[in-house]
Amino acid sequence: MMRWIGLVLTCIIINTASAQENSPYSRYGLGDMSPNQNIINRSMGGITAGYSDIQSVNFTNPASYGNLSYTAPGYLRNTIFEFGAEVDSRTLKSINPSDKFKSTNLIVSYIQLGMPVRLKKLNKKGLYLGMSFGLKPVSKINYKILKLERKPGIDSVASIFEGSGGVSEFNFGSGIRYKKFNIGFNTGYRFGNKDYSTKLTFLNDTVNYYNSNSASVTNFGGIFFSLGTQYEIVTKRKSVLRLGAYGNLTQTMKGTQNTIRETVKYDASGTSFRIDSVYQKTQDGTVAYPSSFGVGFTYKDSSNRWLVGVDYEKSFWSKYSFFGQKDQVKDGWKIRAGAEFNPAGLNNIKNYFSAVKYRGGFYYGSDYINVGNELPEFGISLGAGFPLKLRRSFYETQVSFLNTAIEFGSRGNNKSNTRESTLRISVGLSLGDLWFNRSKYY
Repeated sequence: MMRWIGLVLTCIIINTASAQENSPYSRYGLGDMSPNQNIINRSMGGITAGYSDIQSVNFTNPASYGNLSYTAPGYLRNTIFEFGAEVDSRTLKSINPSDKFKSTNLIVSYIQLGMPVRLKKLNKKGLYLGMSFGLKPVSKINYKILKLERKPGIDSVASIFEGSGGVSEFNFGSGIRYKKFNIGFNTGYRFGNKDYSTKLTFLNDTVNYYNSNSASVTNFGGIFFSLGTQYEIVTKRKSVLRLGAYGNLTQTMKGTQNTIRETVKYDASGTSFRIDSVYQKTQDGTVAYPSSFGVGFTYKDSSNRWLVGVDYEKSFWSKYSFFGQKDQVKDGWKIRAGAEFNPAGLNNIKNYFSAVKYRGGFYYGSDYINVGNELPEFGISLGAGFPLKLRRSFYETQVSFLNTAIEFGSRGNNKSNTRESTLRISVGLSLGDLWFNRSKYY
């Protein structure tokens, strides 16, 4: 039943979600980068490199897929169906001109399916295989900026800079565990579009000027590939230290760009109509998606009650190019830290709240956008994993959680002309059950 509830809810979310950002920073590079973590990981500051859990899918480090088949005694090798959605409340404050803008949007975070692959002969030799596939956003572009200025000898001019689009990806991955070592990969198709325009309107009562529109519409896509590894160290006290790393090389996406320069007029509702096309060109080109990597660790105590972790990640946006053109971007980095507290430990469930998993974390770093001053990023997060049903017996196969995260982040500082703060409330379902199994009767 839980799997069908999840599928229905996913369809509802897809049809009602609006992936808007309303951020002037999204005009640079490929836009505002979407969080690249499961909601569980987001609630712990975004740690992913050394994180692995058989009841969730860590799609950031594909090495963790190998643990979907490897389980401790008493645990089930469930197929995990996950999806997440978030409400993003964004506030912008600018110094010059002094202004404030706020927007709230509903966004689909991801849809992901992770499953164990049972290979009895290989399992006996200590080799385990898991796989995953899904769909998620990579970045979002949405901004509309009005600029009023006076041109000497002409008159006042109103410029409207507008952009929309973004990048998404369909991903497939697999991970292998051999003894204490995991290695995995993600691949798939990354695709997107950028629709940019600049509209000029002359504010003059005596001379009739034509309004102009300069626009470019670009569609692009390509195959991507990333790798991940994890290594597990069991201490004398039976605690587990898991080291992890993941990354990708610079990847190329092919695209087509349509550029147009035209004169337009507006009706009473503000809709524009073309008067004449001054220039129009279609060209093929490439988009260089930059390389990145992340390293980190998690430490879980022997009672299975506490987990802590730290990550460092870096992206090389200085290598980014769009149809041969550079942009106002630079290399970015982040440090992440988080923790999880599980009162029940190793199946010591006394009541419902002892089965809830409590999480928290933070991150700090430098954004990849380069607009003259450093754009520091800082965020804190809290969350919890609520079991939808307590597993009281070995014969109960469903292990499902409602995962929540509340994140508050900021971008920019007192030196930045525009400072951005974000309140993000995320909810995700992790639905685990024994799929694709034949029932046996004895």
